[in-house]
Amino acid sequence: MTRRPIRFGAYPLEDYRAHRDSIQQALQRVLEHGHYILGNEVAVFEQEFASFVGVTHSIGVANGTDAIELLLRALDINEGSSVAVPSQTAVASVSAIVRAGATPLFVDVDPVTFTILPESLDQAIHSPVGTQLKAVLAVHLYGNPAEMDELRDLCNEHNLILLEDCAQSHGATYHGKPVGSIGRGAAFSFYPTKNLGAIGDGGSVISNDTTLADKVRWLRQYGWRERYISDFEGINSRLDELQAAILRVKLPFLTANNKRRRSLATIYEKGLSDLPIQTPVPRPCCEHAYHLYVIRVKQRDALMKYLTSRDIPAARHYPRAVHQQPGYAFLAQRSLPLPNTEALVPEILSLPLHPYLAEDDVEYTVDAIRRFFA
Repeated sequence: MTRRPIRFGAYPLEDYRAHRDSIQQALQRVLEHGHYILGNEVAVFEQEFASFVGVTHSIGVANGTDAIELLLRALDINEGSSVAVPSQTAVASVSAIVRAGATPLFVDVDPVTFTILPESLDQAIHSPVGTQLKAVLAVHLYGNPAEMDELRDLCNEHNLILLEDCAQSHGATYHGKPVGSIGRGAAFSFYPTKNLGAIGDGGSVISNDTTLADKVRWLRQYGWRERYISDFEGINSRLDELQAAILRVKLPFLTANNKRRRSLATIYEKGLSDLPIQTPVPRPCCEHAYHLYVIRVKQRDALMKYLTSRDIPAARHYPRAVHQQPGYAFLAQRSLPLPNTEALVPEILSLPLHPYLAEDDVEYTVDAIRRFFA
């Protein structure tokens, strides 16, 4: 009997199927009321998502990249300013900084958590390239919270603004606090593959700062404080009513889905713990959202080929760090040495993980990896 293949990229479709009737009803509701941009669905979702994260304000925008850019622009972090950011991240974290007019300053990551290494940030602050540093963008990569206490202490000591990139960490917590509620502001993405995903693009800016939130609201729609009057050079970046309605359907299931992700991650951890593999072990201070289950393994390429031959999709997140990519090579000269980043890039491998996988899918993957090392 041929085993059905594991569908690594199937999560958005499976998520839709799980909520099909409710999503169809929500879409019909929007289509019938005829208000498609910045209407009631967006307003209510903003309230619901702010409540979920534990903050005062959530501003729906077109995507997660825009969310970072708007956050920076609202804080007047632009030309002449630099923002510390890991190079081991999705390129969107960096492209948003460039689009805002600021300069990314790459810092190294912890070799185990893959998040900003506070010692590297401290080095950057005291280096010649750190003189224009205005903010730190802490990326909770793969769903794993960054070391926010240490980063916050450094930011407070040196008068820097601490921001959060939560594009991969919906529902993760740090010392009991939801990520997104710790820094001055945060950016979320609702890309379809995220733990909370739309059927299309979407994003949100999160903050407890009313002045900051108001400015983001103005900037997302041409800089309007009142209709057709632009007080700022804004952009067009609005979460639409259809996507907001879909997100409202899915949000109540996010906590349970994350719990399922953690349960499946435990199967990986138990099954791989005695192999020459570094697994994403959760820290006692944190609740990992497991957007991705990323291991480190010396024989990455050989293992990836082996798994693929057995219909187990594995992926590289990401094939190159941002400073190694042609489009951002011009930033490398402003980078500090990044030994941890450059060591982990050829070793990272994402294994199948989403809440609709069966336990035997994960066990089959574990068994295949064990056979590879046998």
